[in-house]
Amino acid sequence: MIHAEARAIHVFRERFGEPPSLRARAPGRVNLIGEHTDYNDGFVLPIAIDRAVWVAARPRPDRQAYLIAADFGEEAGFSLDGLRPGSLRGWAAYPAGVAWALERSGVHLPGLDAVISGDVPIASGLSSSAALEVAFAVAWLTLSGREMPRLELARLCQRAENEFVGVRCGIMDQMAALFGRRGHALLIDCRSLETRLIAIPEEVVVLVADSGVRRELAASGYNERRAQCEEAVRRLQRRYPGIRALRDVSPAQLEEARAELPELIYRRARHVVTENDRVLAAVAALERRDLLAFGEGLNASHESLRLDYEVSAPELDTLVEAARSVPGVYGARLTGAGFGGSILAVVQREAVQAASEAMARLYEARFGRRPALFAVAPDEGATVHLHAI
Repeated sequence: MIHAEARAIHVFRERFGEPPSLRARAPGRVNLIGEHTDYNDGFVLPIAIDRAVWVAARPRPDRQAYLIAADFGEEAGFSLDGLRPGSLRGWAAYPAGVAWALERSGVHLPGLDAVISGDVPIASGLSSSAALEVAFAVAWLTLSGREMPRLELARLCQRAENEFVGVRCGIMDQMAALFGRRGHALLIDCRSLETRLIAIPEEVVVLVADSGVRRELAASGYNERRAQCEEAVRRLQRRYPGIRALRDVSPAQLEEARAELPELIYRRARHVVTENDRVLAAVAALERRDLLAFGEGLNASHESLRLDYEVSAPELDTLVEAARSVPGVYGARLTGAGFGGSILAVVQREAVQAASEAMARLYEARFGRRPALFAVAPDEGATVHLHAI
């Protein structure tokens, strides 16, 4: 299999008769813990992974963008003039949204020819969309001769997805793609956007199992869950006027106000409130190298996502069940928004094969197909390489 970077450059040379001016890379991410907390001003602990989206590009003298998705044999084009939310659908909406957000921030963009290739599974919960956004953002900035602080760039990419594409995501995915560091997880305070690098012990492996169940995030229950959290905040503010988001609510406060919340809204809020505590406990466990406690937090996170937030699926639960049955697996949980996608398991290095076999065996027995299984390593955030050869 041709590496995504080489494939992007090869297809670019084939189509345009010359090498690209640059190639930009942005990684996918696995969120170790902290699910659906980012848009509630909470805490998350993702890693940028060693799977990425690559964009090989050159500037054009006009204001047209011509894009080739090498992995799908698809092409798209649009003008940088007159871009507006909802004007494009499908994968091209993500780079178009980035162009729209950059231009609205005052960056005048050139047109470009670009070829995209990647090895982040799409709709798998590993944030291929943010990787695509960030790769185009750093590519376009470089072609424009402009620089921008990475935090500002993360905000612009989030805005592109929120307002142009129409998915009300938090900022975690874009920040992971920009601020990731090899060998480390990234603790993000989604209110202040402060970050802290947390070392991942070398003796463990993050194993991902992709269920193959795909969900279109914009059409899923994601926006519904976000609205339910906002309703919880509105109701809780009657009792606690100082709160701005579920981040501000303690478990004790939530229990005190339980009678004032519809049961469904209470359970949605309980997941977020307890998940924030789990993230901070997970960080403390990693810092003292207590992998048993870290794994227990992952397991508790999955149960909360399954029962209180209701974003799991039988396929994800099966993979988690199989992983947890193997000695040497510290913990397992769904990762990403849910409704399909992937799970992660944190595993002793010598138990990776046994965990992979157990997940494949049980999954195939129940669903008649095998999951995609692969280990990921914490990797660097987005990079740009000039003058590809």
